[in-house]
Amino acid sequence: MSANDHAHEHEVHITPYKVYIGVWAALIVLTGVTVGAALVDMKQMTIFVALFIACAKSLLVILYFMHIAYESRVFWWFLISAFGAYIVFVVLTFADYAFR
Repeated sequence: MSANDHAHEHEVHITPYKVYIGVWAALIVLTGVTVGAALVDMKQMTIFVALFIACAKSLLVILYFMHIAYESRVFWWFLISAFGAYIVFVVLTFADYAFR
């Protein structure tokens, strides 16, 4: 690692309030979409739609409120591997549910 890598590693990132307000507004809208989706009869797709919306909301929280969007690649690899494990568990859960 060069001296520039170490300097970049500890760089402080200041996020404007507009970003936090926008993320908060998106979370409120997605919560409303979740409630609206629960009121619509989508048969077996209801769970999939609810999980998709929940993933979008959790991604916003992870990226902006946990500041992962501004972290190094190591954190991105941890995030990707955790998301991969999540996908495996969801697929296995749906497979188990489908064959009952």
